[in-house]
Amino acid sequence: MTDTTTLWRPTGPVELDLVRESGWREWPPRLPEQPIFYPVLNEDYAIKIARDWNVRHSGAGFVTRFEVETSFVERYPVQQAGGKTILELWVPAEDLAEFNTHIVGKIEVTHEFR
Repeated sequence: MTDTTTLWRPTGPVELDLVRESGWREWPPRLPEQPIFYPVLNEDYAIKIARDWNVRHSGAGFVTRFEVETSFVERYPVQQAGGKTILELWVPAEDLAEFNTHIVGKIEVTHEFR
C-alpha cells in the first residue's frame, strides 16, 4: 500500500470543468500567468479561499480533496502563506504533469459555494 498525503484545492468553475473532463484524475496545465500550482494542506483554508475569493471572482467556488503519493509530494517544501494554518505546496507549473501521475484515486469535490 502506498502512503499518501491528503491535499485540498480551492477552485473555480472553469478549472473544475477541466478536472471533470479528465475523469477527476488530473489538474489542467497552468496558464502562462500561473507559474505555480498551489494545493493547500488543510480543508479550512481551502474553504476560506473557495468561499471568499472564488465566489467573488467567478460566481462559484469549490473545495476539492485528493491524495498524492507522500514520497513524491515531500519534494515540495510546505510554504506558510500567512497564519500558522495557511499552508500550501508550491508546485512549479512545469512539474504539474508529473505531479498528476502521482495522484492516487480521484479528485473529489467536498464543498460548493455560490
